[in-house]
Amino acid sequence: MLFLRRRWVPAHTRRRYSMSTRSQLRFVERVDQTDEPNADDRVAQVYRHSDGYPESVLRDLAQLKELLDATHAERGPGYTAASFVFLDKLSTISLYLDGRPDRTIDAAQPADLLEPDNVEHLDQPMFLLGRGVENPVDGIHGDEEYLYVVELPTRNPFEDPSEWTVKVSGHSAFPRWDGPTDEAFERANWQFRGSLKDALTELVAEPA
Repeated sequence: MLFLRRRWVPAHTRRRYSMSTRSQLRFVERVDQTDEPNADDRVAQVYRHSDGYPESVLRDLAQLKELLDATHAERGPGYTAASFVFLDKLSTISLYLDGRPDRTIDAAQPADLLEPDNVEHLDQPMFLLGRGVENPVDGIHGDEEYLYVVELPTRNPFEDPSEWTVKVSGHSAFPRWDGPTDEAFERANWQFRGSLKDALTELVAEPA
């Protein structure tokens, strides 16, 4: 069995049955720390094929923020986006540890995942697909349902952690198939703007 224990993967991120709610996220570090885009802003953008609705994305961002704060590992948009994709992919591993012969991975250590013989029985596994690095200049694909902007404060990595602010679009509230997709983020209508903490309070329902 893979050494990654299930307790490392929070229950809310164990996507046994993923919903194909596509989304894109931009991680941004503003030059002048205002809400207005600037050509010199540092931007990293990622595509997420499934579970793009606010309840899922905001919880995953909160989990990422907690991990980065605890390990003093926040290093700007590029690193933060890469960590988001990594944790998102990691959360799907439990799907391949349930003992089903058609999808269980024969792996005793992480390096075993790199052996084609151990994974060739899988058909398009989720940990190799479903997330991508995008060029912000290109905008979006056109089939996304939600957009997010995560604004990171400009800070010394050795300073105390600072709050993230987020913007969450309305459902399909931006140019899609019938509009200029390269301007989707600029033309989006945002249902929420504020701190990640407040976004969790307003948009994420507490578990029953």
